[in-house]
Amino acid sequence: MKNSKIKTLDASDERQYMIHENYEVYVKHGAPIGAATFHYHNFYEIIYVAEGEYSSLLENQMYHLKKGDFLLIDANVMHKYHHIEKKHDSSLRIILWITKATLEQLSNGNMDLTACFHKHDYCAYHFPVQYEDMFHTYLMKLVMSELIEGQVAGSKEVMDRGYLTLFFAYLNLLCSTPEYLFKEEETTSHPLVATVSSYIDSHIQHNISVDELALQVHMSKYHFLRKFKDLTGVTVHNFITNKRLISAIAGLREGKSISQVYQDSGFSDYSSFLRNFKKTFGVSPGKYHELY
Repeated sequence: MKNSKIKTLDASDERQYMIHENYEVYVKHGAPIGAATFHYHNFYEIIYVAEGEYSSLLENQMYHLKKGDFLLIDANVMHKYHHIEKKHDSSLRIILWITKATLEQLSNGNMDLTACFHKHDYCAYHFPVQYEDMFHTYLMKLVMSELIEGQVAGSKEVMDRGYLTLFFAYLNLLCSTPEYLFKEEETTSHPLVATVSSYIDSHIQHNISVDELALQVHMSKYHFLRKFKDLTGVTVHNFITNKRLISAIAGLREGKSISQVYQDSGFSDYSSFLRNFKKTFGVSPGKYHELY
């Protein structure tokens, strides 16, 4: 029997995009060096804390995770790692990235396996130990890059699909149980970020100035700029641009035309939209529209 190799990501690896088309599963150890500023992606992400502690900010909600906790991140939700000095050095996490199309294929129309990502206002869970052990087993099977010597070609892929189906079927059932959900006292909210995010969403088609955002949170312009950057790790301008791109992605997936999408998302002109889109997603809006 060969020793099973574990697929890992180095703590310094800043990659936030998928190399494989359907899903990826990795083990990551230690405090991340990357992912410290807001980012988002068009696939789902699950972070399982196998050892130690880990903290993450999803838009305006901070989650302080401990061993056994699960964080479920919906597609196109802005999030970032939140560093706490010396707290996360021993953190060991299993990261699962998966597309909506893959989950739909696994369910074969019998169950909405994406529901767990948008079922509640909070998105972190702590399950009873017997369920955590079961999830841990499935995830460890998935991060093994090899199985036993002499197995039939393709058997690893078949078994992985089975583990993924079981993992998400049980996860969706358990996420329907409110007592497993993080309580309000286990999270930290940032009203400033929430207010700004909500205002941008409701005015996404219009020009939005820093002055009017500062007015919404009753701060001077320069105090607001500093405070927002401290909380989120990004500038107000970049936050607005990212919000516009998230809106554009949603529009493209709904089948809207590119010209309608960039105007509805509040970009001043197509060249600005094209430049920011390609910089973020690596392809043109036309190519993205064709692919998705």
